[in-house]
Order: sequence, then C-alpha cells, then structure tokens
Amino acid sequence: MKVPILALLALFPSSSFAQTCLASGVETTPDEDFTVLGTGNILHEPTNLVWQRCSAGQTWNGSQCEGEATRFDWQSALTYAHQASQEDLLGWRLPNIKELASITERLCVRPSINEGVFPQTPDDDFWTATPSTEDPDRAWVVAFFNASHSIKQKERFVYIRLVRTYVEQ
Repeated sequence: MKVPILALLALFPSSSFAQTCLASGVETTPDEDFTVLGTGNILHEPTNLVWQRCSAGQTWNGSQCEGEATRFDWQSALTYAHQASQEDLLGWRLPNIKELASITERLCVRPSINEGVFPQTPDDDFWTATPSTEDPDRAWVVAFFNASHSIKQKERFVYIRLVRTYVEQ
C-alpha cells in the first residue's frame, strides 16, 4: 500500500527530522564568527551582539540546550525580555528583524541555524521586536524552518531567543 508523503509527515513531528544543509556554498554563520562568553551566551562578532544559546524555556547544560522551548504571544515575549534584563541588568531584549535574521544559516533547513552554536533550536517561527508598519495587530517573525521572514498576528504563540549588545567588562 502506498502512503502519500504528506500523510507520513503528519505522523511525525518536524523535530524528528534531522537538519539538512547544502553540500556547497558559503556559510552565513560559520563557527569562526562566534565566541563563547560565559554560561550559555555567545558573541556574534560580525554584529557585536550577544545571544542566548538556548531558546527561552530551555537551559544550557554546558554542551547543549535542555528542556522544551516556550512559546509566547508578542506582548508576553516583550515582557519576558524586559524581566530578563531587570534580573541581571545586562540589557537583554527581543531582537529586531535584522538582528534575528543575522543568525540564520541559509545553507540549512529544519532548522536554518548553526546547530553547533545554537543546539536544539525549534525549526519554527521566532518573534522579533519589529512591529508591522501596516497592521498594529501584527509583528515580524523569522522562521528557523527555512530562514524566511513574515508578519504574524501578535496573539499567536511563537518562540523567542534573547539578545543584547556586547559590552566589554
């Protein structure tokens, strides 16, 4: 009996598929662009931005992210980032669309990110702090399924990763 591929895909969550990358091309986020800073933080040198290696809800264990990433509506995502910044006074925030797009790996899909730098990243949408200029009820997301960008209803529940500007200490 033949089973259509779409029926098979419905049986398995996207997390059960391994990342797929092109064999040739120029990496957009090579390992050498990143420097590890303390526990769970990494500097993206081309942009001078410090990223949390794990999505919100996950915990860095020294080599990978553990736990399940949490989804937020847009306003809750902004509040979460503000609270994180208040806790350690380091300036964590939700990235804007250009910042979040800067860490997509365009040679890969499912997820379209450097998995060595950002392990266990869900291959789904991530909120940015960039609102839609045409619709006050929508904001921009970056899809780490395929590195695309789109606007979504702010009431949707979407993943987040926090960022801050690098300041030498």
